Amino acid sequence: MEPVFPIVAQKSALPGLFEQSPVDLRAWLDERKQPPMRIKQVRRWILEGRAESFEQMSDLPKGLRADLADCFAPLTTRIERHLKAEDDTHKLLLRLADERMIECVLIQEPPRRTACISTQVGCGMGCVFCASGLNGVARNLTAAEILEQLVRLRNLTPPGERLTHVVVMGMGEPLANLENLLEALEIAGDKDGLGIGARHITISTVGLPAKMRRLAEAGKQYHLAVSLHAPNDRLRTRIVPTNEQTGIDAILEAADAYFEKTGRQVTYEYVLLGGLNDSAHEAHELATLLQGRKAHINLIPFNDVEGLPYRRPTTDGLAEFIGVLKQSGLSVKVRKRKGSEIDAACGQLRRTVEAQSVLANRTP
Repeated sequence: MEPVFPIVAQKSALPGLFEQSPVDLRAWLDERKQPPMRIKQVRRWILEGRAESFEQMSDLPKGLRADLADCFAPLTTRIERHLKAEDDTHKLLLRLADERMIECVLIQEPPRRTACISTQVGCGMGCVFCASGLNGVARNLTAAEILEQLVRLRNLTPPGERLTHVVVMGMGEPLANLENLLEALEIAGDKDGLGIGARHITISTVGLPAKMRRLAEAGKQYHLAVSLHAPNDRLRTRIVPTNEQTGIDAILEAADAYFEKTGRQVTYEYVLLGGLNDSAHEAHELATLLQGRKAHINLIPFNDVEGLPYRRPTTDGLAEFIGVLKQSGLSVKVRKRKGSEIDAACGQLRRTVEAQSVLANRTP
């Protein structure tokens, strides 16, 4: 691991620029006798020009730059920690305006530069293997807080480079914050935004059928990934407690509807937990469950998380699981392990820093 030093930017109590509606910004500009075109200029500086202060916006009048700095913050998140792995994976721990923290990750395999972003502070889904939800969910992120993660990660790429892909697989359940997520992705996909095409964006969900159908109705070509993790309701409810309210059948029906509406193949994510859901028996069940569907299976060998009792599958067990699925004619891929030495799985760094803060604040 290459520690890229803790960074604590100057705290700002000012409202964020991206938290303001175009109507409000236009009224603010009108008061200062400035044309509406300034909105586009300022946003372009942040979204395309990598500006993190108004002073950097050199084609704006100096007085306007000063007024903007007095009234707004270009970015409201602060980089609390920045870690870089040997494989050039970056993890940012961002502190929000209310002092809560979230994580996001930049995965670089040129020419692909993929941002993994969060949608909530914590998570309320309760998946037993996930560090993000160990303390539950605090709140949804705003559209601006979601967008700022993309801006912060893009700013880590080499000059002239851009984000090519987005995976919404960080902290939180994306579909539990769907409206704010869609608003942020709309800006990210705009030609005057970050220019990330919808077909290069993957939204992962634990499986909220009504919200999956709502996402389909949005009319976008986002790729949908369903975190399945088990081939039957008994085992899935043990691993994903919210399954008790939904059930696999309803989730698969919603996924089928998504495919029918968008034409986009659905990916089924399956975290392999050694000795729990990784036997040949579960592999055969999974193959039967997905047989005949236009589906892709993304197998994710569990990465050890401090405080959790689960373990990675054995090499032989993983190979057998893959073999069963492939013999059934299913499309299968094993996710590469990236950024392992910086705890790239979301939620781990946040918990570590919070624990350190508690220890530091204890009275001797």
